[in-house]
Amino acid sequence: MELDQQRMLIDGELVGATGGREYGNVNPANEEVIGPAPDATAADVERALAAARRAFDEGRWAGDIEFRRHCLTQLQDELRADLDTIRAAHTAEVGMPVGLAQTVGVDAPVEWLRYWPELMSTYAWETERPVTEFMGAKSKRIVRREPGGVVGAITPWNYPFQLNLAKLGAPLAAGCTVVLKGAPDTPYSATLLAAAVSRTDIPAGVVNIVTTQDNSVAEILTTHPAVDQVTFTGSSRTGKLIMRNGAETIKKVSLELGGKSAAIILDDVDLAQILPFAAGIVCMHAGQGCALMTRVLVPKAQMGLAAEIVRAVYDQFPYGDPQQPENMMGPLINARQRDRVLDYIEAGKQEADLIAGGGRAEQFEKGFWVQPTAFANVSNDARIAREEIFGPVLSLIGYGDEEDAIRIANDSVYGLSGSVFSADIERATRVARRIRTGSIGVNGGGFTAPDTPYGGYKQSGIGREYGVEGLEDFLETKAIGIPV
Repeated sequence: MELDQQRMLIDGELVGATGGREYGNVNPANEEVIGPAPDATAADVERALAAARRAFDEGRWAGDIEFRRHCLTQLQDELRADLDTIRAAHTAEVGMPVGLAQTVGVDAPVEWLRYWPELMSTYAWETERPVTEFMGAKSKRIVRREPGGVVGAITPWNYPFQLNLAKLGAPLAAGCTVVLKGAPDTPYSATLLAAAVSRTDIPAGVVNIVTTQDNSVAEILTTHPAVDQVTFTGSSRTGKLIMRNGAETIKKVSLELGGKSAAIILDDVDLAQILPFAAGIVCMHAGQGCALMTRVLVPKAQMGLAAEIVRAVYDQFPYGDPQQPENMMGPLINARQRDRVLDYIEAGKQEADLIAGGGRAEQFEKGFWVQPTAFANVSNDARIAREEIFGPVLSLIGYGDEEDAIRIANDSVYGLSGSVFSADIERATRVARRIRTGSIGVNGGGFTAPDTPYGGYKQSGIGREYGVEGLEDFLETKAIGIPV
């Protein structure tokens, strides 16, 4: 795998950063440098924005739907041909176990790309309203959906390839042009995408992809007058900053932010059957997922049994070298994130009962490893129950009755995801409808699909990715009156 020639994409050219600036891309499993990555300057981002503005205002992209469909289909073909390289780079720089990289990390996002050309062929870009009369004049009205303009896209490091594709798919289908800034910890998930785009018929300036470890450079995308809309996935704290930055030029924002989702296990469920799944998924990819159900709600009377089950699951949870397919959990992304998670674990020891894990995974000489960790008898007011940890840390919370479980699940500043388990699927569905989240699963039912909108309530975000709703986030609405 040759990764020493990674380049950004600016105005149709694969380029390095101005002045040859680079930084080392570090493997979080062993702390070794995989290779160099371009470290974009403010001048690089300015050039990318100028190209995107010109391509939108003067090129054919915004107005040619069939051409856009052709180009997006081409891009999927190019990515399919590169799957082996992308998977290997993804596991190396993200620390995501290879089995996950081959499914949710890389392969599924590439296959989902087909959704946008399909939707574009059936979407009602223009509709006609009935003739009306106003002040003696009769008119028909045409309602058009038109591309929103230049989009600044900013992505995190946890599922970087999937999120990079998600940030490109809907805007490009809508007819927007994009400047994508990949996460500094996972630059190759952006540069390999840039290489694939460069091999398609996508015109120069339509897609620009930059990598940088300089936050001040990335921030240009949130303030620059050439940007019409910012789409961001990451922490709620950063999402608030982006909203403030965009206010001066009234930028439209699409934000997919943090979560503290709850899995409600109702009192008619066999804990031994459901809890291993509900608890185990919290550690998938080292807990680095905003939609993971890190609060698991169980009947208070069954807390002791729940703690025993979770302890047994975590004591045997398969984690380690992400190159080994049997592992479901690798390292955290960097030392800063590892130390942040360890701080939360120490706080949890003062707030609740530690039942599994509780510190660094000392069996690894290098890398950013934390043990799968769980706490029982956690109050929903505890810090570990209120704040997003973004690590393999589970909180078992007891509830009194169904109404109490619903109250606890909704008692959060977040509203991204959740799940409900019951022996009675109709009961579980009724409860699910009362949970204030953007998505929720019933008895393990999956809501994740390219035609299904994904996003959050409350401080979990604004707008949706995927589905018709995801496309319409990047469209403007125009009404035209025509006399008859």
